[in-house]
This record gives sequence, structure tokens and C-alpha cells, in this order.
Amino acid sequence: MPTSSRVHDDEPLPPRLPRRWEIEAGAVLEPLNGGRERRWRVNAAGASYLLREHRVPDRKAIRLRHEAMKALDDAGLPVLAPVAARNGKTLVVAGGLGYELFPWASGRRRDGLELTFVQCERLGALLGQLHVELDRATGPVQQSMLLLPTSRASAAIAAVDAALEETPDDGTDFSALTVRRLRERRELLSEFADHQPPEIDTSVVGRLHGAFHQEHLRYGRSGEVSAVLGWDAMTLGPLAGEVVGAAARLFACGDDRGFDLDRVQAFLHGHRTVVDLDAGQIQSAVHRAWWERLCDVASMRQRYLGDDTAESDGDGASTALVAWWSANLERTLDAFAVPYTAVADDNPAYG
Repeated sequence: MPTSSRVHDDEPLPPRLPRRWEIEAGAVLEPLNGGRERRWRVNAAGASYLLREHRVPDRKAIRLRHEAMKALDDAGLPVLAPVAARNGKTLVVAGGLGYELFPWASGRRRDGLELTFVQCERLGALLGQLHVELDRATGPVQQSMLLLPTSRASAAIAAVDAALEETPDDGTDFSALTVRRLRERRELLSEFADHQPPEIDTSVVGRLHGAFHQEHLRYGRSGEVSAVLGWDAMTLGPLAGEVVGAAARLFACGDDRGFDLDRVQAFLHGHRTVVDLDAGQIQSAVHRAWWERLCDVASMRQRYLGDDTAESDGDGASTALVAWWSANLERTLDAFAVPYTAVADDNPAYG
């Protein structure tokens, strides 16, 4: 949601707020677009920061996140710990609103398909290191059987039928494409209806980053990750689910080529050098990730019917990827779980 659409955009910041962090009065605050809350880039005395506002600050959740980020930073991982205010607290409350300050994240975004195979392996190892250090910082999570709600093919088929009824019969090419894509998804749902994953699963559970993908990664000039962002999504869940979900986001080609499975395998191998997850857990997570994308009709509504109210899985699952993944399900299950065979790094980037 653009910041310009929020009713409080023109509300002034509390006077002298930057001074709570000992930032001089001459600091320049540049409003930033995007995000659910107001954000500013703060430029002061040769240093830059990110200032974020919380309309309804969840103090407990923010404190846990800040403590975890500081522990990761202290462990030498590329995580930007929040800047403590003069009173030592990292959450400043003023006028009923919450504020947090971070060092500005330098570096640039890179698509997962731009990475060399060695970089993919190192990125997987970095995610594994985050998992290990999060466990140390927040305390181990009690392990138990997981009850994971699973989407129903029948509900997804009903949603497709409803979308077909809403598609305008205006004779345009786009409407014809919408109908064709929806019918293709319906056929896949009918074909694979008996492939629904179980709702009871056994997997190692831990604290997760929650949104480990290219939008939240910054790379320095050396090609190594300089900052991992997006910690608002930190959550609890199965480690295998995060590893598979991250690989699916990072190494999807965005067309009918599906995944770059060589890079997927390098990434998972890197994670496996740090965290020992067996092949069964990985394959179970792959099965679930595929199924949820197959049943994600909401993203199709957003794409073809312009439905901004639809709640999709947020992964931008393309129609082409779902079709490819369904046709290559067994191959994908094997590729995500088999031992990695190193690929020469002088190979060109995929695509």
C-alpha cells in the first residue's frame, strides 16, 4: 500500500524525535514510499538510518525481534541490529506511537538466478546459520508433531468456478486468456485432487526468518550478502518449510522453465552443511509447497480479475510455475532431496 494513501501521512513527527537517538537537529528526514507503516531515511553527519513508525506497537513482539536481531548481529551475521536510544531501549514510544531506528542497509538486490552456484551454496549456509543462531538467541522450541492446515482441492475448484462466473464475457483477448488459465487450473486440481499432503507432519521446528527471498537480501561489492532484511515476518515453524519456500522464491524462472534445479540443490546443500534435515522432511515440505500453490486461486484472482481483496500466499506463484511443477512433481521431489553434485562456477547464470 503506498504511503500516500494513508490518512496519517501528513501528521508531523513528534518534535525532537531524532534526538532520542542522539541524532542532531540538522538531520534530514526523507519519507519513503511503500510498506504498511511510515518510514524515513535519516541522513545525519555522514551516517544514514532507517526510521520506522508503528501505529499500534506490539511491544512484546518488537522486543523479541530486536533481541534476536542483536544476537544475530553479535554473532557476525549480516543482520542490522536496531540502534538503541539514549535510554538504552530500541523501541521509542512517543505520542502513543512506536519508533525504531536501524542503520541504513547498503548493497543491492540480486535475483537468485544471477547467483553463481557457489553463491547459492553460501546463501543456503547463511540461512542455516540464521536458524542455528535464532535457536540460541530465543531458546530452543519444543519439538512435537505438527498440525498444519491443508488447503482443500474441492474448495479451490469452487473458487475457480466462482472466478469463471465473474469473468466478463466481453470478447477481449484478456478475458479469453483468463478463462483459459482458470480452466487449466481447474483441470490440474481435478487431476491431482488425491495428492493432498497430510495435515499431521513430523519436522524440526524452530524460529524462522519468515520471508527469506531476494526482496529482503542485499549484496555488497564482493558478491556476498551484506544485509538480511524483512525481520517483521519472524515466526515459528518447520525449518524444512522455510528452506524449501526460500528456494522456490529464489530460483523460480518466472516462466514455463519452472525452477533452476541446479541452483536449488546448491542452496539446499549449503543449508544441509549447517542444519541436518533429512530428505523426508524436505520432500514433505516440497509436496506441501506445491500443493498450496496449486490451490492458491486468490493469486489468480488478483492477476486476472484485479481482486485486491483476495488473500493469496504472497509468493507471487505464477500460473506457468504451477503447471510446470505439477507436470514435474516427482522430479522436483527428488531434486530437492538428493545429494548435491557441484557444478563448475564458470557456467553462465541461468537464462
